[in-house]
Amino acid sequence: MAGYKSRVISLTKRPGHTFGFYLRVEQGEEGHLIRCLEMGGPAELAGMRDGDRILRVNGTFVDGLSHSEVVDKVRNSGASVTFHILDEASYMLAKAQGLDLSNPQSTAVANGVAKQALKPKLCYLVKSSSSYGFSLRSVKGEQGLFMTEVIQGSVADRAGVNVNDRLLEINGESVEGSTHEHVVDKIKLAGSSIMFLLVDEETDRHYKNMRMKIGAWLATAKYLPHKPRVVNMTKGPDGYGFLLKEEINLTGHFIRDIDRGSPAEKAGLKEMDRLVSVDGKEVDGCSHKQVVDKIRLSGNKCCLLVVDKDTDQMYKQGKVSPMLFLEEMDSSSPPSYTEALNLPAPVRPSTPVQGRKEELKPKLCKMEKTSAGYGFHLNSIQGVPGQYIKEVVKGGAADRAGMEDDDIVVEVNRVNVEQSSHEEAVALIRNSGSSLEILVAKKSVYDQLKAKGVAITPLLLGETSYAQVHTAEEVERHEEARPETPTEPERKRTTSSLSQDSIDERL
Repeated sequence: MAGYKSRVISLTKRPGHTFGFYLRVEQGEEGHLIRCLEMGGPAELAGMRDGDRILRVNGTFVDGLSHSEVVDKVRNSGASVTFHILDEASYMLAKAQGLDLSNPQSTAVANGVAKQALKPKLCYLVKSSSSYGFSLRSVKGEQGLFMTEVIQGSVADRAGVNVNDRLLEINGESVEGSTHEHVVDKIKLAGSSIMFLLVDEETDRHYKNMRMKIGAWLATAKYLPHKPRVVNMTKGPDGYGFLLKEEINLTGHFIRDIDRGSPAEKAGLKEMDRLVSVDGKEVDGCSHKQVVDKIRLSGNKCCLLVVDKDTDQMYKQGKVSPMLFLEEMDSSSPPSYTEALNLPAPVRPSTPVQGRKEELKPKLCKMEKTSAGYGFHLNSIQGVPGQYIKEVVKGGAADRAGMEDDDIVVEVNRVNVEQSSHEEAVALIRNSGSSLEILVAKKSVYDQLKAKGVAITPLLLGETSYAQVHTAEEVERHEEARPETPTEPERKRTTSSLSQDSIDERL
């Protein structure tokens, strides 16, 4: 991306609703972060993305302000607010390069010319003869292996390899600590094609100075010969005109049975294209039903990212997601004010194939009781300590506070209930009056923290005080495809609550 132009997004909320996102400060992360976007909420529909940083609120630069000051500015805006925001990757690079983000048009400039962001590069080499057309050199006492003797017009030259590029990865595996002989053997065993992650001297020096780890998630995909395709479609009277199928012995969701003359055919979908994302949301790991629901929820228009067989194989060989292409394409053209207001859905920053580790933090949910109660069931299993959440009502107090089905309840009004009976937990909730504070954790997060022997408390949130924890007035839940809950041993669900007939207590 040439420079770091912020996006302008204006949001309006309905009475009794929120703007549809968390505003967070997180330990180890700079800036005011956008988190937990509500699917179909004002923020998501306007083009906000998870990990975006807020730079300005109603024209006031806030990057240097405290969390509470920014929250106050948003709250004091009333039903409408205008943000200047920057995507996560650009924000991190801008900070690393020391740019002044208080200038709305901040651009890295060298000798009066806009300077391209420094990125490592992915290079895909397909051998056409006996040689790729390069040599490797290593220097005794100097870390790393470097490209040398790149023959002009060779496979390596055409793939974007340059003399003195440092080799970081081969086919998605790091070789930074490997010996010269080991890397040569690895290249020989790779067969007729190979994916390199390389970094030139300037970029290498920059990241070392910033003490930043270089990975494929930061790379440019512009040198790769095969490109994913962005397919925009408008639904016709008979739908989009294709089937989405799962294929035997293949992983993923595939386009099949495209109708002749359909919107899908006209937009360029091909048989056996693999679907990567729907409206900017990656679908790897989603069930068939979840993906179909995402397409249906798009309304009359949807944007698909697809890859053909060759492109899919290339990205898989490098162990990198095709979402990298979409992120780079999107960030190369910062949207105008009008475009920002009409972006159909966010594009999430690409994730390394190894995957960013799940954030091991609980959620502190604060809510006010409505005429319909809090909008969730408290469940437990007879003979097993602990409680978990079920049947969170869409749009209810619990939903707006960020609570989700299958969350494990840790604390009720700052009292630990992990070993409490169902009746004791219900009593704590009922005695709380018209407001409630519950500390919960996703089951996967809870299990991991317990395995590590970590006590689950609000201190894990990294907040400096309880006053900074988000209430339902600040927060909308990010509704996303939930993973399947692991099957538990069959145990009788008691039915006790207050009538001693039902363990499911609607609150």
